[in-house]
Parts: sequence; C-alpha cells; structure tokens
Amino acid sequence: MKVDEGHVPVPGGNVWYRSVGEGGVPLLALHGGPGAPSDYLKPLEQLADRRRVVFYDQLGCGKSDIPDDRSLWTVERFMDELDAVRDALGLDRVHLFGSSWGGMLAMQYVLDKGRPPVSMITAGSPASSRRWNEICQELLDELPDDERETIERLEAEDKMLTPEYEEALGPFYRRHVCRLDPWPDYVVRSFDRMATPIYHYMAGPSEFRIIGTLRDWDVMDRLGEIRIPALITCGEFDECRPVHTREVAERIPSSRLEIIPDASHLCFAERPEVWMPIANEFMAAAEA
Repeated sequence: MKVDEGHVPVPGGNVWYRSVGEGGVPLLALHGGPGAPSDYLKPLEQLADRRRVVFYDQLGCGKSDIPDDRSLWTVERFMDELDAVRDALGLDRVHLFGSSWGGMLAMQYVLDKGRPPVSMITAGSPASSRRWNEICQELLDELPDDERETIERLEAEDKMLTPEYEEALGPFYRRHVCRLDPWPDYVVRSFDRMATPIYHYMAGPSEFRIIGTLRDWDVMDRLGEIRIPALITCGEFDECRPVHTREVAERIPSSRLEIIPDASHLCFAERPEVWMPIANEFMAAAEA
C-alpha cells in the first residue's frame, strides 16, 4: 500500500503528516487531546484499501514543530491549520474524521469555515464542554469509593501532574478510554508523547473537568446548521457517554448514530471489526 510522509507549512510552523493508500475520496483524520499525537489512530489505516487515509500531528505535538507560544493554541488557529493541510495535500474533496477533541474541531470547522467536507465522522466527541464536565462527573461518582476518593484527594492537593495521579486514573482509563488489555503500542505511544502544555492550557489538568481555554466551548445550539452527512459514534462505555452522543446526533439533521458495543472512547481501535464496516458504508453512501 502506498505510504507517503512529510511536513507541510501551517500557521505557526510545520506539521508532520502520513498518507496511506491512494484513490477514492480521501479521509482526513483529526486526533484528540488537544495534544495527543496521531499514533493511536493507526487502526484507521484499515480503511486505506478503498481510499487514501491521511493523518497529521497538530502543531505542538508528535513529529510536528513544537513552538513555545500560547497564542497559537486557539480553535481558530487549529481550523486554519486544517485548511492549510487540505491545501498542501490536495484534499479539496474529502471526508473528515475527528476523535474526541478532533471531533470538536471538526464540528466547529464545518460550522464556520464554509468549506464543507463530503461527510463528517466523529468518535467520542462532545459538542459542549459543560456537558462533558457533567457526564464525566457522573462517571467519577460511579467509581468505587476507594478509587474516587483517591482521585478527589489528589485533585484537592493539586497533585494532578504527579505519577501518583496518573496511576490513580488507570482503572478509569481501562474502563472508559481503552478497554483493550494490554493497550496496543500505538495507544501507549500517544499517551507517552502527550503534549501536556497544550492539553493543560486548553482542556486542563483533570480528565473530568474542562477548565482551560475550552471551558466555555459549546456548539450544541448550532448543530442544526450542519448540513452534510454525519456519522456520530461512541463506545458503550465511552467517557463521552452515549447519552450525550445521542444528543449530538439528534441535533444534526443528516446524521447517523452508532454506539459500539463493548467499547469505550477508542471504539474504532477496540472494535474495528464493527466500526470499520460502518464507516466504509457511511462514506460510500455520502459519496453517492
């Protein structure tokens, strides 16, 4: 299968990309975080037997430039970055995929940029920071008492940047982020190379509350403006709970909701035998 890698210029620096496969209407994949490199999206290469699949590390993480400039970490600049990647790689007619934060970025891009893709696919992506905080608090409340109390104690002691806090989150991650055991190398790589300065600045140090610059981000009331086919997916045990994913799908006129059983936040990696055929069928229908 044809593979191409390189760097392209975007506002603020250069970003690394990887292109797998050729032909068809390409799929451009947006990773989460903000600041989680695209390694964990590797399962999407399975879609490259029918189309070109393109990944890139957003500025500030992975193999892309890592400037020390907080003024670059805005939703608007990340949308301009997406435009620059499309232009550089000839992705005018394209499907757009977003995981978690990548799906948030995709929704905002479709709403604001006036350059709609053929379709949009999201996986575990909220449409409101406020709702994310609410549903994650529900998950925190449902944890066993000892796990919840340890997490709350460490947060109260401002120890969210310590190995102890990371260890305390382990059981939550294994239930609601990735249920594969052990975690695949490509998932581990993304977590190990997380660009924490961007993540903490835009989202915050806690997994359960968005308190950074994205704290007021909300497109719930605008979802009805999305007029392209949209596939909204999540896992049965996703930290972006199905109750909210359903809210998102219900507000987008031409949407399809798929809740992947026995999966969580990385549903496309946990249950590829379920997720990939759904994505292929959806994109084929959108093209038609």
